[in-house]
Amino acid sequence: MGAANVIPGVSGGTIALITGIYERLINAIKSVDLVALKHLLKGEWRVFWTVTDGSFLLALFAGIGFSIITLAKVLEYLLTRHETLTMAFFFGLILVSIYFVGKTVRQWSLPSVIALLIGVVIAVGIALLAPASENSAFGYVFLCGIVAMCSMILPGLSGSFVLIIMGNYALILAAIGSANLSVLLPLALGCGFGLIAFSHLLALIFKHFHDQTIALMTGFIAGSLAIIWPWKETLHTVIEREGKPAKEVVSGYDWYLPAMESTTATAILLMLAGMLALYLIERFAGATP
Repeated sequence: MGAANVIPGVSGGTIALITGIYERLINAIKSVDLVALKHLLKGEWRVFWTVTDGSFLLALFAGIGFSIITLAKVLEYLLTRHETLTMAFFFGLILVSIYFVGKTVRQWSLPSVIALLIGVVIAVGIALLAPASENSAFGYVFLCGIVAMCSMILPGLSGSFVLIIMGNYALILAAIGSANLSVLLPLALGCGFGLIAFSHLLALIFKHFHDQTIALMTGFIAGSLAIIWPWKETLHTVIEREGKPAKEVVSGYDWYLPAMESTTATAILLMLAGMLALYLIERFAGATP
């Protein structure tokens, strides 16, 4: 999940959904509430650990942390030097994941199909949106925190790309560099609120509308293929940062079809490798108790 967040258009939520741990993750986050915190404050460590599914969260976040230290750097290098080939591998992986995620829908019905189409439209629409103008108002930055956190949890939606669309990616990047609490405080509050509130909302929706929710997320993943498509020109905007060099951020894409050449053949082979990798991940997840 940690390594996936490095790839534009691939979210950790997608990997969680593919490997079958998504609902458990949402329920574990949701369980960290006031009741659990009371157990913690009373020194009831074993009860707190059991209630919050501590072993699961520890293993998960340890894996995320390990990937940030190791795999994320490798993927960052590959994206810089071999972007088309790297994206081809992930395109194949995400393409096949549509089938594996979609098959977890217990019964396809008209509402599920509609939810699938809505998911596709939302994900593609986000990819096509022009970035909004920067807004440092407390309420808007708080909203950015909520939306960014929700998009990181949702499969197929990239949190950093959503912040670019909302116009505040540069603002937040600069605030981190200068420790600007007037921006970081509402952002942190929004992220915390979004994580807790959205996990409760998702758990409730999963309970009552399981098939429609999975169908919607399948649509998100399918729509995210527009961002992962290997053959595209990435459009950048240069942003200024206080006390640091200027930085280029993604502002949009210009898609095109590949030419018939050796690099294209290699990319297609890597797509097939991505499909095979997902198949092996699915088999491993299915064999794990």
